[in-house]
Amino acid sequence: MNAYQTQLTEKTDYLTALLAPFGGAAVQVFPSAEQHYRMRAEFRIWHENGSISYAMFAHGQKASSASLVRLEGLPAACDSINALMPRLLEKVSGSPVLKNRFYQCEFLATLSGEMLVSMIYHKKLDEEWEDAARALQNELGVFIIGRSRGQKRILSQDFVTETLTVHGETFRYRQIEGGFTQPNARVCEKMLEWACLQAQDLGGDLLELYCGNGNFTLPLSRRFRKVLATELSKTSVQAAQWNIAANRADNIAIARLSAEEFAQAFSGSRTFRRLAEQGIDLRDYAFSTIFIDPPRAGVDAESLKLVAQFDHIIYISCNPETLRDNLAVLTQTHTIQAAALFDQFPFTHHIESGVYLKRKTV
Repeated sequence: MNAYQTQLTEKTDYLTALLAPFGGAAVQVFPSAEQHYRMRAEFRIWHENGSISYAMFAHGQKASSASLVRLEGLPAACDSINALMPRLLEKVSGSPVLKNRFYQCEFLATLSGEMLVSMIYHKKLDEEWEDAARALQNELGVFIIGRSRGQKRILSQDFVTETLTVHGETFRYRQIEGGFTQPNARVCEKMLEWACLQAQDLGGDLLELYCGNGNFTLPLSRRFRKVLATELSKTSVQAAQWNIAANRADNIAIARLSAEEFAQAFSGSRTFRRLAEQGIDLRDYAFSTIFIDPPRAGVDAESLKLVAQFDHIIYISCNPETLRDNLAVLTQTHTIQAAALFDQFPFTHHIESGVYLKRKTV
């Protein structure tokens, strides 16, 4: 058993033990490729003796020559990032205006072949920089953004469009610079397929909390009559709206509310003019299922009361500890029907998991 399989087994054993007190189902495991799986990467740019290099620093240590690790490539990063890294560095090294005070570089790649490069500086970016960066963008066939304190120069666009395949159907997603996207696209496809399998034949309407750019919303919408998804971030809502239109998913509505606010609206304890302005009437929905993919802090106590009211719960978690805390409440009324581990982050202790719960029968 190699190092990756050993660690994946340790993760599986840990998640299995965590779910055991709740009568959890056997954990289905979705492994990752061992290399070239990350669609995002960021590096410091290290200047020394007139030359520059990509750099990272030893974990937990200050950025200094003592903790410096120079890089020509990154095995975890996807092939397209690794292919672009030396070409970009070579071109920047030959251009004083692009090289001077170049501090950090961030890559966002897609399976569809697009690439967004954010070049971050410790200087004001002027027209001379923009002319040089635009020439670089055209030569490399990428999209470039320049950033410095108080500045963001977008040469053509600040997003890429990803294409993910779920059970043979393709979905297009606008991924905006600085916004959250799943870093491991192939494992993300497996997450979407697993969630859709749990939702198959549940019927009725779907409520989704924390929908982001609609990553899960789009494929799940094919399994329900109507979907109401909530998200507070304006940037994410705008991306989700574009994604809905691009995929012709006309049975989805987005409510710009936090999970806590929606819980208040659902219970009738508070009214929100935003819902009326968006043409959303909760009385139009016959919810059977709730889908949640909360932040690391998990679901707050009030929102958890809302979640427990649904017959079916599909829960994606990025933190096993808060998942355990939430399950201690939810398994009072529901039973775990299926569980999965999605290895988004190989060679780390991070665990992404999913559980499907069904309301107990009396």
